[in-house]
Amino acid sequence: MTRVKRGYAARRRRKKICLFASTFIGAHSRLTRTTTQQRMRALVSSHRDRNKKKRDFRRLWITRINAVTREDKVFSSYSQFIHNLYKSKLLLNRKILAQIALSNNNFFDMISNKIINQK
Repeated sequence: MTRVKRGYAARRRRKKICLFASTFIGAHSRLTRTTTQQRMRALVSSHRDRNKKKRDFRRLWITRINAVTREDKVFSSYSQFIHNLYKSKLLLNRKILAQIALSNNNFFDMISNKIINQK
């Protein structure tokens, strides 16, 4: 049988993996097999956490809105506030409401008063 020279394909593949894992610690950045395993694990984690990040921010916004609505004692809870918000057809998402609640409390009071008047 003749000798097959594979060229640099394998080295190129390994180098690409090593560049991805250059910030990993110890054997995870040096050994090819552990590097590939860590790379797969990192990609799985990043995919999972992109969706988790959206969930976490939504929870944060809901917590902030709930705190402000209970503080004003206009509504007893966040759920009543959101329910009345949708009933009065004010289309504001939770992110914007949380920003308004933190930065401009007077404007948030105006929104809640408008909701009460439209009941």
